[in-house]
Amino acid sequence: MSTPTPSRKPDEPPSPEILPMGLSGLLVRFADRLDDTANRAVLAFRSALEAARPAGVEETAASLGSVFLRFDPGVTDHSALSAEVGALLDQVDWRAAALPAGRRLWTIPAVFDGPDLAAAAELAGLSPEAAVQDLTAARVRVLAIGFAPGLPYMGPLPERWDIPRQTALTPVSPAGAVVVAVRQVIIFPTATPTGWRQVGRTGFRAFRPGAAVPFPLSAGDEVRFRAVDAAAFEALAAADPDRGGAVAEPIA
Repeated sequence: MSTPTPSRKPDEPPSPEILPMGLSGLLVRFADRLDDTANRAVLAFRSALEAARPAGVEETAASLGSVFLRFDPGVTDHSALSAEVGALLDQVDWRAAALPAGRRLWTIPAVFDGPDLAAAAELAGLSPEAAVQDLTAARVRVLAIGFAPGLPYMGPLPERWDIPRQTALTPVSPAGAVVVAVRQVIIFPTATPTGWRQVGRTGFRAFRPGAAVPFPLSAGDEVRFRAVDAAAFEALAAADPDRGGAVAEPIA
């Protein structure tokens, strides 16, 4: 099941691809774009890989639609590892597999006063007030951690939030900025230039250098935002500098 077959039906999802990446990498690709079912398969398959830990595999990482394996070329090679990974792929319909255990639901306070809230809401066909209600009603999943240390790509948001990035770059969005585009929402762990649209801010720090757990969010965790006013936001950020009042609970 290493490559898509030409005979598959138009509505049938492609088989995962197994692709060599450099001298010591292997990519298992379920999709080449954001797809909720493929991302669930990524999370389930990576968990199974971590449990099986094929000989020579030193690290795995999940993206929106793929799992990357870094291996020791002195222990295994692309051919042998591809065969082992392919056998694991064939054991289960990963698109229908359950998400891994140990995930958490985070409730994160945010003040929705971002400079791009009105523009983002208009693109989604909503008033700013309705947009905030929409964003706080959504329970999004951490699809992947990437681009910057600890940065969570979260989604998918409802289809109306399939809005484009800005054509111009915002020179700096602050740490804690809540930004949206293409059915996803991000919390910036550090001040970052961006084309995403800032709709709010939170005191939650997604990257904590020097902490025992520098990345508090993990791929597969779920997040819901709780709207607060500016005064409550400032109080929460002062009282709880790392979490900004966020709380986590196990997902049964």
